[in-house]
Amino acid sequence: MIALPEIWQMWSVFGIVAVGVFFYVRESFTIEAISVGIILALMVFFHLFGAPGTIKNGQLLSGFAAPALVTIMALLVVGQGMFQTGALEGPILKINSSLDKSPRRTLLMVFTIAFAVSMFMNNTPVVVMFIPVMAAMAARLRKKASRYMMPLSFISILAGMTTLIGSSTNLLVNDVLVRTTEFELSFFSQFVPGMTLAIIGAIYIIIMAPILLPEREGLDAEITSTGHQYIAQIQVSPNHPLIGAKPVAGLFPTLRDVTVRMVQRGERSMLPPFEDALESGDILIVAATRGSLSKLLSSQPEYLRGMLNIGGFEAEADTAEPIVISEAVVAPGSRMIGRTIEQIGFRRQTGTLVLGVQRRSRMIRKRMLEIRLEAGDVLLLFGYDSDMRALRNDRDLLLLDWSMVELQDIRKSFLARVIFIVTIAFAATSILPIEIAALGGALGMIATGCLNVRQAIRALDMRIFLLIGAAFAMGLSLEQTGGAAHIGQLIVNAFMPFGNQILIGAVFIVIAFFTNIISNSAAALLFSPIALEISAQTGIDPIAMVLTVIFAANCCFATPIAYQTNLLVLGPGHYRFGDFIRFGGPLILLLWISYTLLAPVFFQL
Repeated sequence: MIALPEIWQMWSVFGIVAVGVFFYVRESFTIEAISVGIILALMVFFHLFGAPGTIKNGQLLSGFAAPALVTIMALLVVGQGMFQTGALEGPILKINSSLDKSPRRTLLMVFTIAFAVSMFMNNTPVVVMFIPVMAAMAARLRKKASRYMMPLSFISILAGMTTLIGSSTNLLVNDVLVRTTEFELSFFSQFVPGMTLAIIGAIYIIIMAPILLPEREGLDAEITSTGHQYIAQIQVSPNHPLIGAKPVAGLFPTLRDVTVRMVQRGERSMLPPFEDALESGDILIVAATRGSLSKLLSSQPEYLRGMLNIGGFEAEADTAEPIVISEAVVAPGSRMIGRTIEQIGFRRQTGTLVLGVQRRSRMIRKRMLEIRLEAGDVLLLFGYDSDMRALRNDRDLLLLDWSMVELQDIRKSFLARVIFIVTIAFAATSILPIEIAALGGALGMIATGCLNVRQAIRALDMRIFLLIGAAFAMGLSLEQTGGAAHIGQLIVNAFMPFGNQILIGAVFIVIAFFTNIISNSAAALLFSPIALEISAQTGIDPIAMVLTVIFAANCCFATPIAYQTNLLVLGPGHYRFGDFIRFGGPLILLLWISYTLLAPVFFQL
């Protein structure tokens, strides 16, 4: 080992960090590869040139075992459980039903729900759940999806500023605070200043979104323009939500996204316009798109239970295996040609259920099970994942693998809500440490079948995991080699003559700039040690400095790469890079000015 003087160690670490940031910005390699490369470079450097006892490999890798990272990963699993069970679908659909009567109030209510949930849950799955809702609302209001997608992302980010678990950034900064001082943030330490900034940001979004956001067709227009109709049937079983549904002007408003072509009641076939209310035992022959049928099964648990009770699914109804929907084409020369689904014994033979039949040649007005299949018919299939994948070897059907998607199992939605609320309650009241409450919530989601192990593992984003590990190693290296103190001294010397208020404002805008280049997690971990050094040198309350880091690092509005939710809405909103700068840039400046002016009120400087 060749021990370099401390000053050269510091500048060497600066060089490694600068190279890492450069590669993050350039995106020449994947985030995972860059993160591993940074950790490896630091380990090699301190092994070859570090003074004895400075930084060991175990310390550089300790970020992967940090309580904050464990908490973040566990909360991702809890969020995935909420998403997988469609725990928010029911309330959202009920609110959506009032869209025609009071569109503005309903739109405000949906954004309010997204904000409230994002306060207590990782906002990535929240935005995933709300993207199709916003797309549907835009279509109903005859507006462009681009008017709503970016506000959805920004609202969820603003909500993340208000509680300790609202964003992974908050947890990471608190972890640095606990490790280096005797202070610790409570669940609601940041609530008052965070909510103040969130309200200011929300007002900006409401006023400026119609002015600054572009009007472009979203993905919803592409999807709806290519949606093909399937012939499907719905059996009105006992306790079904359709019992007693009355037609209005000959149509059933409850089934607004599907077209009822016939109602079979015993031996009697009723054609539109319909006059009688639906009864138990009725069979509805409907025409609907795949999306409409999927939405129907995700709207109320009774629809899904009804499908699972058909043809032998009932015995498996409590399994945690994913339920999927896929499409398959009847192959030329198939033994199924000329036979009905009942004659084939389709459920017995394949383990799946035919949800609908698509045939473009003519309109069909008969029970789906009475349709004789033809070559080229497309079957919409419903069943468990393992049974669906087994169809790849079936020579009678051509399974369209690309069309296979998991269906939200809303039978567990109530249970998922309970686990989520209990997790938040334990964390918020400090009955349990946040990491224990989060791990308990993740385990609860898996143990109760809201998620299976494969779905839980899929929720663990490796990019976040490695990025946080690399940022932790960089922050620790800067702290141990004196780099953090050096940068802190430079900032203090430059802005301290103007007072603590201006100093805090300077720290805020510098972090906000970097968070839009290298992501909020990396910026937070890099600047947390620097902020605490400034606190030590000036006497400013360390809580005030770490909250400055939290709020500034959450100002990730100016680029799509700054935060995951921005990337999620990039496609559905058909945004360009410049759209984020034009709409998000002024929001960052507004929050910076507001925070600087209000800092004396928040922290009694």
